[in-house]
Amino acid sequence: MNVLRAWGSIPVSYRVPVLVALLMVVVSAAISERVLDRLSQTQEAALDGLAETYLDGLSAAIVPAVMRGDVWEIFDALDRTTTAYRSLAPLETVVAGVDGRVLAASDPGRVATYSQLPADYVAQFGLRSVSIDSDTMAGSTRRDLVYQGQKVGAVFASFDVSHLFAERREILVTLLATNGMLAAAFALGGFLLVRRITAPLGVLESHMRSAANGMAQPIPPAGIPSRDREVASLFNGYNALVQAQRDSDRLATQLAEEERLASLGRLASGMAHEINNPLGGLFNAIGTLKAHGSAPGVRETSIALIERGLQGIRDVVAAALATYRPERSTRTFAVADLEDVRLLMTPELRRKRQRLEWSVDLGSGEVARVNGAPIRQALLNLLLNASAATPEGGGIALSAASRGGELRFEVRDEGPGLPPHVARILVASEPGPIVSAGGGLGLWMVRRTVDECGGRIAVADGPNGGTVIAMSIPIAQEERRFDAA
Repeated sequence: MNVLRAWGSIPVSYRVPVLVALLMVVVSAAISERVLDRLSQTQEAALDGLAETYLDGLSAAIVPAVMRGDVWEIFDALDRTTTAYRSLAPLETVVAGVDGRVLAASDPGRVATYSQLPADYVAQFGLRSVSIDSDTMAGSTRRDLVYQGQKVGAVFASFDVSHLFAERREILVTLLATNGMLAAAFALGGFLLVRRITAPLGVLESHMRSAANGMAQPIPPAGIPSRDREVASLFNGYNALVQAQRDSDRLATQLAEEERLASLGRLASGMAHEINNPLGGLFNAIGTLKAHGSAPGVRETSIALIERGLQGIRDVVAAALATYRPERSTRTFAVADLEDVRLLMTPELRRKRQRLEWSVDLGSGEVARVNGAPIRQALLNLLLNASAATPEGGGIALSAASRGGELRFEVRDEGPGLPPHVARILVASEPGPIVSAGGGLGLWMVRRTVDECGGRIAVADGPNGGTVIAMSIPIAQEERRFDAA
């Protein structure tokens, strides 16, 4: 397994040449084996032919002398045939009678005349072909001497075959050198060919890595090879993917802005009511001042009423601007952001006669160096969805706390529960594309906000029905992002 893992980590531009070289080695080994085997067969056949010729000539010359037992004539025949067949390179020739006793030998000092041939000596000679001993580099054969169908003796001959092995070694070295050069040439050619083939893939990989880092750029037309239709089709497909991603991001941004405006519209009527009520009081106070402004008590009371009314209008307007106006700087999250959310939710809650349970344990002032705008918008979206899911006269709840280096928020409603396909927008590994408003776009924006903050989100059933959406934002990580911003 480790070998396969290590092999898989090698670039393909190196793996292919190695495989080509290994394949060439296997092929060359098979070819070399067949060539050497065929050479051995050819050499042995030629040696058998020469040995047969040698034994034929010798037998014809010595049969009469063997029948007469003329040792000197047999010696003379052995000397003459050894000189005549130098190309066969005879090493030793022994002529024996029918009783197995030596009549003559080319080397009488080693094989004495009239001595009995040992059985192991006779056993090493074949009758029909030359037997080759690779250790001694000698070939041996025998021929029975027959006269009128009767065996009268035998000839035992051995030959020097070292030149055959030398020829085999020379052929083997030639094959190894040739196959080695071919393997190296094919490996180099494979390397260059694979590098040329994979060069466009390197360009595509570079653009895909840039896309993974959020900088997707299409491949320029000049970088698309027009002659290679397959690579051009691959590059054009990547460019189409980048364009589709850009269109999707543009559509998501547009829909997100539409959702922001839609949620603002949902609150507009309530906000108008919140502003109109103090305006009516302000006009009444102004009328009172006009009629009875000279009285000190009336003047102070009317001025205090005007101040409270203007303060209320300012709070409503400030909360709306903080939520829906694009911010030019990164502002930290604070308890005031939650107060803005509660203030913006008040008209919607009054319209539907709903109650809001509020539980905030964040202290006061700046809570952490976390960008407050997206978190405030996400909480407002969750509360608006909770209010829309909860029937009139029901209740929703928001709890916020800072524990374990995280900001933790929970939004609860008394609705029928989130449909599975809507819940997947919040908890799936990828939120997926959004195609239109009104189909979970607010929750999609919440999910995107949590992902950008490096947080997590969970959906569960409430203890008394409804849905509980929990959102956790890591403070430490967001502090680093805040510093970078």
